[in-house]
Amino acid sequence: MEFGLSVERQEINGSQILRLDGRIDASTCVVLEKEIQELLTRKPVLLALDFFKVDYLSSAGMRVLLSSAKKIKTLEGKFVLFGIHEDVMDIIKMAGFEKILKICTNEREALAALH
Repeated sequence: MEFGLSVERQEINGSQILRLDGRIDASTCVVLEKEIQELLTRKPVLLALDFFKVDYLSSAGMRVLLSSAKKIKTLEGKFVLFGIHEDVMDIIKMAGFEKILKICTNEREALAALH
């Protein structure tokens, strides 16, 4: 998807994976926020975001990630990101979010971190 964000849900062994494709910016972060909100009713919340096809992350997108991480922690759930490309990881590091968010290299590592 060139301009926008698509989200595909997948469940693996009780963990939810949101496979993201596109840009996470001020106009698309509401899509991600809505998808995450819908999953917060499930207990326990075990959520991984697949960033493999994400090519841009804005400050609005980072706000959604941070607020989601806080909500999930309050619910005693787990939240991880994985498959992040170097350019997007640079943005996350500039904001210091790599110290706040659990970031895994790949899907297998992310699923292990959720259980």
